Amino acid sequence: MAVLSASPQRSSLEPQRFTVRHVSTYSYSEPVGFGEHRMMFRPRSSHDLRLVATDLRITPTPSRLHWLHDVFDNSVAVASFDTEATELRFDSRVTLEHTETPLPDYSLERYAAIWPFVYTDAEASDLVKARNRQYPDRDVDVWARSFLPPDGAMGTMALLRAMTQNIWGTFRYKRRQEKGVNHPAETLQSRSGSCRDFAVLMMEAARSLGLAARFVSGYIFVPEHDATQGGGATHAWLQIYLPGAGWVDFDPTNSIVGNRHLIRVAVAWDHHHALPLWGTWSGAADAFKSLDVEVSVTQETSFEGLSA
Repeated sequence: MAVLSASPQRSSLEPQRFTVRHVSTYSYSEPVGFGEHRMMFRPRSSHDLRLVATDLRITPTPSRLHWLHDVFDNSVAVASFDTEATELRFDSRVTLEHTETPLPDYSLERYAAIWPFVYTDAEASDLVKARNRQYPDRDVDVWARSFLPPDGAMGTMALLRAMTQNIWGTFRYKRRQEKGVNHPAETLQSRSGSCRDFAVLMMEAARSLGLAARFVSGYIFVPEHDATQGGGATHAWLQIYLPGAGWVDFDPTNSIVGNRHLIRVAVAWDHHHALPLWGTWSGAADAFKSLDVEVSVTQETSFEGLSA
């Protein structure tokens, strides 16, 4: 298994084209009613990601479907229903152009290149929520500081790379279908978890060092015969705000620093606000049978790149 990181091999002028298929199917033993359902399947358009085509099909057909941007500017589809059924299916297909970060290092502001550093007053006021601890724990604090040298000062990117690679190299990845995340202290103690567990652990560790971090939900492209983990389902990682570089992606599940193969859909201060799909249903308590989720990310090997 090889460590993945931002690579200088591909020019920022050469985007890759991917198609993401995300299908979620709820099954019930008898017809049930459906309340409002909210979906975050649509990737976030940016300078490194351009949407080419989108198609969302919902069965049964909702009585109303509208779109909105939440407080994080995530694109959210909201479906309402007026019929009952034994199956509810969401089928999203998105084609996009993705431009990989071309540099192995980021040009941080001089004052932020070495940790510890202090955000400017303007940055600090905007990043309050991103710096607030959600799971304060001394063990996580000790673990975060274990990467520092005796004098306590270290290159900021070197520190965050070391933390990313440590989770990838010494923790065991386990896919979990259950909702929610494990407490970071539990993930640390067991040295195992899902991608979202690893993301939350590193978020809390970064926040314990005074850094601003946020949760990211999306998709990951896994090349054929590659050791990348987290494919076949939605994926989770984190971003840390570094002055001069902005929000930088860190995927501790795969030791990725930068956006290589990562397709962002939703960002939030915590994982609760970045769920790909949530909603309600009404019927007999034992009517629910199963939820089946299938995600595939495929690459188109040849296309003519279009400028934004």
